[in-house]
Amino acid sequence: MVSTNDLNIRLADSYLALLKNMSADMRLELIGKLSASLKSTVTKKHSVDYYNGIWNSTESAEEIIETIRASRVSTRQIESF
Repeated sequence: MVSTNDLNIRLADSYLALLKNMSADMRLELIGKLSASLKSTVTKKHSVDYYNGIWNSTESAEEIIETIRASRVSTRQIESF
C-alpha cells in the first residue's frame, strides 16, 4: 500500500518536472504566489490538550447528562395493526 507521504512526493516530483522548462522569472513569480497563498491560509491548529477544560459550567457531568436526556423529544409514532 502506498502511503500519503509517498503520493505527495510523487506529486511534487511531477510538478517539478513540469516547472523545469519555465524561465527563472516565471518560477520566481510562482514562488511568490505560492508563498502568498501559504501566508493567507495558515491556521493555528491546536492539539486535543488545548481543548481540555474549555467547557465552563457549574453543573456536574451527571447534571449535564440528565439535562440532555430530559431535552430529548421523540416524534416516533407507532401504528397499531
